[in-house]
Amino acid sequence: MASEEALTPEAARSIAPDLFPPRTPITKAQIEAGINICLAIQRRAVTFGKRPFAACLLGPDNETVLLTHQSIDQVNHAESSLARLAYSHYSKAYLWQCTLISTWEPCAMCSSTIYWAHIGRVVYAATNEQLAQLTGPGNKENFTMKWHTRDILLGQQKDVEIIGPVEGMDKIVVEESDLYWGKTRQ
Repeated sequence: MASEEALTPEAARSIAPDLFPPRTPITKAQIEAGINICLAIQRRAVTFGKRPFAACLLGPDNETVLLTHQSIDQVNHAESSLARLAYSHYSKAYLWQCTLISTWEPCAMCSSTIYWAHIGRVVYAATNEQLAQLTGPGNKENFTMKWHTRDILLGQQKDVEIIGPVEGMDKIVVEESDLYWGKTRQ
């Protein structure tokens, strides 16, 4: 097998088919329900003075909430913290069938952690551009990156499904997050 062929999702599935069981398609209603769960976690985080980022992990049925997490600080983001916890608690094959939902598009660190945790699908409501616009330039609380989850996972050997932004829900996330970010803009 040529080296380029070895770096494809098809090659990974042929080498370790047990790690890539089929994923149940997720519906729009399940996506919106998951984002609403994240918004509740995000609201709670803001009441504790934390930044408005939240994530949840849905089981293979796309309805059972397995884990939730809020952003703790600038290196313990909601998505990466949740992905590390999930990897500690569940098998790779099980995680491949799960969906991580986030209020915001995962950054480079979070996207990579989701990939290495073997979570099969990520859904985010709002984009990094929307976050950068909301926080404003040079916001010391959040120096937003322009990279996208799709860019980070480009060329992946797994075919992590990426869904986002979610039209309509993105505006709700932005509006609710502005309660926090509005106080930090210069």
